[in-house]
Amino acid sequence: MITFYSCSNDDSEDTTPTTTPINQDSLYFPPIDSANWEVISPNELGWNSNNIIELINFIDLKSTKAFIILKDGKIALEWYGNGEDINSNLQWNSAGKTLNSYMIGIAQDEGILNINEPSKNYLGNNWSTLTNMQEESITVKHHITMTTGLDFNVQDETCYDPNCLDYLNPPGSFWYYHNAPYTLTQNIVEGALNSSFNQYFNDKLRDKIGMQGTWISFGYFNIYYSNARSMARFGLLNLNKGVWETTPIIRSENYFNEMTNTSQTHNKSYGYLWWLNGKESFRAPGSTLEFPSLLIPNAPDDTIAALGRDDQKLYVIPSKNMVVVRLGDNTGTPVLGPSSFDNKLWEKINLVIN
Repeated sequence: MITFYSCSNDDSEDTTPTTTPINQDSLYFPPIDSANWEVISPNELGWNSNNIIELINFIDLKSTKAFIILKDGKIALEWYGNGEDINSNLQWNSAGKTLNSYMIGIAQDEGILNINEPSKNYLGNNWSTLTNMQEESITVKHHITMTTGLDFNVQDETCYDPNCLDYLNPPGSFWYYHNAPYTLTQNIVEGALNSSFNQYFNDKLRDKIGMQGTWISFGYFNIYYSNARSMARFGLLNLNKGVWETTPIIRSENYFNEMTNTSQTHNKSYGYLWWLNGKESFRAPGSTLEFPSLLIPNAPDDTIAALGRDDQKLYVIPSKNMVVVRLGDNTGTPVLGPSSFDNKLWEKINLVIN
């Protein structure tokens, strides 16, 4: 069943538009202290409503639990299935990496850290097995661009204990999707603050845009859980380039642009923990190969994406003023970085919006 939630936020089906005709030059932002969220119908947008059922059947078959499309900030399509609903807290997996790129940017805005400084300034000495000189050469920027040069040929590449972090390549000389150096970004923020990352995250990002949710640790992983609308709010923040309505969350336009554009020479489709479409090649998690292809051929070229294990998806598409959220279980698609599910999903979305 396709469900459109009205501003009263009850659970009844409502396919009646609750908004005036949309202003293409502006974005709607839902209030941060309310569950209300304005909706707009696909018919009002001129979308092909006949193909919505095909899209929903596809995502339902692929173990999706929550699916949202925002257009100009308003909910154009919202669906829940496989036992979940609007209040379900679902895991972001590696899509949550993008939350950490934000926190690094916010901390830099506030003068708490500098991404061009050695990460040891915030992690302390001997955070790895490297020599002092080798640690000195790894900057915070290397952590958020997956170019630390740390050895990924280890038994557990999620382990960030010092004895798991060995030297392999000069920092900045090679790109590999290595989870351990990424996870240390939260430790970097904590070291810079000398206080809790979680509280800083809540104060500076989550609560400022009306998200809910929490970080939950599993072994070396620290995974964010929230409802789907919270992920949509984060997508909307990115659609407006780090500004929530008129409140800057990331103040530095330069940092936001660097975060959402090619960040190094080795993987053109990777920013600061964000994936980028429209580039001539990409590298994928778990591989050292370069693939001469667009990241998601069926998606608009300007799409930026937060991608997580089991096909957790957040797509932000500036050219269409759209945000798309997909949360759920494993889709059964062979995964090599951005999976073929991305491309098939966009094939179905295009049948609706084009």
